[in-house]
Amino acid sequence: MFTVELALRVLLAFGLGALIGLERQWRQRMAGLRTNALVAGGAALFATLGYLTPDELSPTRVAAQVVSGIGFLGAGVILREGMNVRGLNTAATLWCAAAVGVLVGTGFTGPAVLGAGAVVLTNLGLRPLGKAMDRSPRGGDEVETHYRFSVTCRAEDEPGLRGLLVSMVGREGLLLQDLYSEDLEEGLLRIQAGLLVEGREDIRVERVASRLSLEPGVTRLRWHVDSSQE
Repeated sequence: MFTVELALRVLLAFGLGALIGLERQWRQRMAGLRTNALVAGGAALFATLGYLTPDELSPTRVAAQVVSGIGFLGAGVILREGMNVRGLNTAATLWCAAAVGVLVGTGFTGPAVLGAGAVVLTNLGLRPLGKAMDRSPRGGDEVETHYRFSVTCRAEDEPGLRGLLVSMVGREGLLLQDLYSEDLEEGLLRIQAGLLVEGREDIRVERVASRLSLEPGVTRLRWHVDSSQE
């Protein structure tokens, strides 16, 4: 009977982990249905070891080791793309799935079910709120700043530089208002871009300029705040 009870705990842990992973799988995140189910189920298996060998291991010691181990797994889903970091929420979800598994494995099924439901509701319910806060102004007196960006380059390098400029502007979280090119003399082109941000973001604009200045086809580059738009 004792073995049957432990088996049911492990199965419940896999089920709750799959429940947590459904939302991640639906949003096509790196750690989805199977990963969260395996994390929760594996944590439960480790936790039940304390009951199978009571004279050797305690559940709390096993739980501490699970917490340490899941940190390495969570670090594997965190990616850095330029100045942006992705995967933090997925890593936190895996951490919570491990906690749910440990609770189930040690017999605390009630808190485990409650915890799994809280994780799912957090990922689903707080996501719209987070997006709304990201879109809202950071201060009541925040003003918009318009930047003018100008890059002079060889004509043959213009397509690649336009693409790089658009990519860097998006990576830095700047809003591209307009983008066009004009012919100059002796096979040169000038790329003009208008950028819009809330407040002053000179450092971000300078990072874009610094990256573009490394391209061999660039002969001149400058940017300034367009006070005529304010």
